[in-house]
Amino acid sequence: MSMKQWLFHHQNQSQRMAFAGVFAILLPIFFPHLFRPLGRASPSLFSEWIAPRPRHLPLLKAALNRHIPIRQQSELWAPLPDQGWKACNEPTTVSSLPAHSQGYIQVFLDGGLNQQRMGVCDAVAVAMILNATLVVPHLDLNPVWQDSSSFSDIFDVDHFINVLSNEVKIVKEPPREYAWSTREYYATGIRPTRIKTAPVHASAQWYQENVLPVLQSYGIVAIAPFSHRLAFDQLPTHLQRLRCKVNFEALAFVRDVKVLGDLIVNRLRNTHHQALGSELRENIDGSGHEGSGKYVVLHLRFDKDMAAHSACDFGGGKTEKLALAKYRQVLWQGRVLNSQFTDDELRSQGRCPLTPEEIGLLLAALGFSNNTRLYLASHKVYGGEARIATLKQLFPLMEDKKTLASADELAKVEGKASLLAAVDYYVSLKSDIFISASPGNMHNALVGHRAYLNSKTIRPNMVLLGPLFLNKSIVWPDFEAAVLKGHRNRQGQIRLRKEKQSIFTYPAPDCMCKS
Repeated sequence: MSMKQWLFHHQNQSQRMAFAGVFAILLPIFFPHLFRPLGRASPSLFSEWIAPRPRHLPLLKAALNRHIPIRQQSELWAPLPDQGWKACNEPTTVSSLPAHSQGYIQVFLDGGLNQQRMGVCDAVAVAMILNATLVVPHLDLNPVWQDSSSFSDIFDVDHFINVLSNEVKIVKEPPREYAWSTREYYATGIRPTRIKTAPVHASAQWYQENVLPVLQSYGIVAIAPFSHRLAFDQLPTHLQRLRCKVNFEALAFVRDVKVLGDLIVNRLRNTHHQALGSELRENIDGSGHEGSGKYVVLHLRFDKDMAAHSACDFGGGKTEKLALAKYRQVLWQGRVLNSQFTDDELRSQGRCPLTPEEIGLLLAALGFSNNTRLYLASHKVYGGEARIATLKQLFPLMEDKKTLASADELAKVEGKASLLAAVDYYVSLKSDIFISASPGNMHNALVGHRAYLNSKTIRPNMVLLGPLFLNKSIVWPDFEAAVLKGHRNRQGQIRLRKEKQSIFTYPAPDCMCKS
């Protein structure tokens, strides 16, 4: 099978995006002409784009000299009031386990950390649907980041089993008579105990009709693929609440992640870095709001795949446009819907990811000052340091894992993408405010988790921001006023889940009760 056929064999778009990462690694080998240095390249990196200048210079100049009223800062940093909702899960003291288990269920989960997290929640629910015993889920090798971390490397297994012990029986390994049922076994041939045909968002009835007979015949069944394989609608309330209990209570990170996360949170809230200078530190301490131990997390998702797939112009000149067009052609063979529209058309519809410069201007307009402690949660920004220079200019106290923790403190998670993502998730969950530059699995997971905890989360209004940034004559007061008005009701207010929406992003009303 050719490379092209192999890629498009996977019809699910999220799977194609994951496999795109593999090709990103192989591209320099198979298509070296795409990566030939253009002009005078850096000694360590090829140059496929020209470092972009600020695209909104008048706004940037005004933002650097902005004055934010104390009342606006107080309102911005104030915690959310009680919205009249609370988690429905009460401590379970009486076991609801079936008298007899139908057998053992295994699931093999692909994707990144947050996609796997949702898969774990669905696996527990499917085990309850079938009155089966769940084997601790197997996490497949991440094809993008080449991370082989197992479930027990990321999550506290004993906590996971104990929290759910009255609802679903969970074991760490299948019993000896089923020791043959491994990931390697299913990778080498067609096996009668493997279910490969589970549809996306399958109903509970589908599992009872198609999986239960196999389970009863063989005593064990393996379901793969399993991402997004359970419906969000037409499920009984107890199953919906079980999925939320798994997500928000049973899935706790391992000690190493929590220790490092707490260390970072503590330094964000309490540490003043000597390199900032005494005058700036005095301003921070005297601010009364942002200097009082509070911090905001920005999840900046701006990688090359996203930039290419969006088909938008990000200011890197013709060189960057050509590089992204070639990258797009190789990975998706031109099958990118956005590529048939102009940049102005895409931006006017809010379909372009916010650049680091634009998210910085958004934060400034919302009332975050240059004294804000800003934690950057991201893996790799397309364009590197040059791309985020404007964001750093707006927020000189911007930090990330590597600036807050030493190499020794990072040693246990370094080079392990899932554990690094887990640390970012933990720090994000503990923050006073969370904002994501664009939708994605981590954005969706944290929006739901923070709604469950009634924590403040700002959702950028992309439909508003696109036209605002297209307007090159807009002045700062008008931009600021439009941003504030357009985000007044996008700061963590409970939104009730609609049909087909994810229960993990919108836990109310399925998993939350009126208080």
